[in-house]
Amino acid sequence: MKLLKAGSAAAVIAALALTATACGGGEDEKSSGGSSGGSSGGGKKITIGIKFDQPGLALKKPDGTFAGFDVDVARYVARELGYQPDQIEFKKAPSAQREQLIKNGDVDFIVASYSINDKRKKEVDFAGPYFLAHQDLLVRADDDSITKAEDLNDKKLCSVTGSTSAQNVKEKLAPKADLQEFSSYSECLTGLENKTVDAITTDDSILAGYAAQPGQQGKFRLAGLSLSDEYYGIGLKKGDGRLRADVNAALKKLVQDGSWKKAVEANFGPAHYKNAPAPQVTEGS
Repeated sequence: MKLLKAGSAAAVIAALALTATACGGGEDEKSSGGSSGGSSGGGKKITIGIKFDQPGLALKKPDGTFAGFDVDVARYVARELGYQPDQIEFKKAPSAQREQLIKNGDVDFIVASYSINDKRKKEVDFAGPYFLAHQDLLVRADDDSITKAEDLNDKKLCSVTGSTSAQNVKEKLAPKADLQEFSSYSECLTGLENKTVDAITTDDSILAGYAAQPGQQGKFRLAGLSLSDEYYGIGLKKGDGRLRADVNAALKKLVQDGSWKKAVEANFGPAHYKNAPAPQVTEGS
């Protein structure tokens, strides 16, 4: 540090000591930065878990940017918590890893078609819900032979390996369905287009996202069934009441100012998806 005038050796020593103290305080502040760690606003960055492979909900595009309804919700909430777009770090959150990512502190919260249920609430807390999805079927647009779940008997039904949606159909609704399990819904969609499978089942929001992709529009239709209710919530660390309250407030504003409706129309509109109204925020209330 260069002093303008050095009156004495003592003055120099005192000035250097003061400078060292100030630098030390800066390092402490820097080390306490990073993700919000459960407190809203003001952190250097916020880490949000999303899916990377769900068109319409959360998709990482070839240029490295992200798009989808969950992405829009995540960005809106982050903004309400005090974070600018360049302060958001998106982290891949596969379904099987969501609880562990939250408990490890790898993310501040997760927005990833994350259905609220009692089993998950034993491990994490939820804000929301912010969306109501229903298990449905996606079929070819020109196939009018499937109008209800029972029509899947003796037909080929596709879902991802280990899907609870597929098991729900197989065990309760169409026991004679020929279940085909693939590693991704993209593979199911290819099979549906090539007529090697007759239907795909999962949440209607996920199906609508695939059907709304450029190049796929008009080829498929949702059957319009409500085989289950899936309330999507924002997962966060158990016991962080302050963050949950702030996220809930952001979600309520999301609906009230019209941003929720705009995000639904932008991401699902091309699939002619008849979404349910925005659900009432009830978690933590």
